[in-house]
Amino acid sequence: MAENADPLVLDLVEWIAREPRTYSEAIEAWRTSCPRLTIWEDAVDRGYVTREAIAGAGVKVRLTEAGEKFLRDNGRVS
Repeated sequence: MAENADPLVLDLVEWIAREPRTYSEAIEAWRTSCPRLTIWEDAVDRGYVTREAIAGAGVKVRLTEAGEKFLRDNGRVS
């Protein structure tokens, strides 16, 4: 397992890898008001996920290469 992998960040990255997600869907599912629980922000800051504007489809969330590696390193295939 990767060094100190945050289980919730790992869950979020795996959830995004399962199927295409919109940004609004991801924020709705993973939003928190707790300043100590920054799952979405941590995943973005670590470069595991990114937002991409797609004409006519809005903003989509996708896994990055780093996110795919994070899943592989932690025994979760993307």
